[in-house]
Amino acid sequence: MTAGKLIFIRHGESTANVAATAAELAGAETIAVEARDPDVPLTPLGEQQATAVGPRLVDALDGHPERALFWSSPYRRAVRTAELALGGALPFTIDERLRDRELGILDALTTRGVDARLPMEAARRRWLGKLYYRPPGGEAWTDVALRLRSFLRDLDTADGRPVVLFTHDAVVSVFLYVLCGWTEQQLDDFLVSRIVGNASLTTLERDGAGWRLDAFADDAHLHDAGLPATAHPGAARVDD
Repeated sequence: MTAGKLIFIRHGESTANVAATAAELAGAETIAVEARDPDVPLTPLGEQQATAVGPRLVDALDGHPERALFWSSPYRRAVRTAELALGGALPFTIDERLRDRELGILDALTTRGVDARLPMEAARRRWLGKLYYRPPGGEAWTDVALRLRSFLRDLDTADGRPVVLFTHDAVVSVFLYVLCGWTEQQLDDFLVSRIVGNASLTTLERDGAGWRLDAFADDAHLHDAGLPATAHPGAARVDD
């Protein structure tokens, strides 16, 4: 993999983000989502956040975004974020390996809902831990890591150019686990107090020893644009 810089952009705020946060705060067991996960759209605020990414991305790419390579998750919220951030001026490639973590039977359940309706799964998750627990019909974090390792092996055409990926919070977290060579404990320790915010930039730079984390969940561009930063946890913490 020959990229010299990797920039991960989480999609803007989505309608499912808002619904999930509201359900958790209300103590509900289920989340009122209006569409299957691949079809969840951005909120109006999410669209504004995605547009605000554009100028920040130009700056992150030293004023030459045309030199970068762009990829996106196929999910609607990520594709729309890419469209708005790039202003339709630069092409991007969709790759299903960048999709969000699949939650299987946990989908549309809050933490309370999992404990109440699937107590054996809740107990199994606590026993196995975040990295290895695979919900029936869904993916473990290690499953996501396998598809991301496959994606990284295919980045052999970057030729030192920066690579920008529009994706999801759990995917950004697993990319860090893979590229930084973290252990399970290091991943847990890093995420216990950190969330990949909507429309934020996380940047890795290659150095002589591997990859260096230069910025995590940078959302200064949202403040500059007068927009609120939102940190809906998403699939990264749905079964914590």
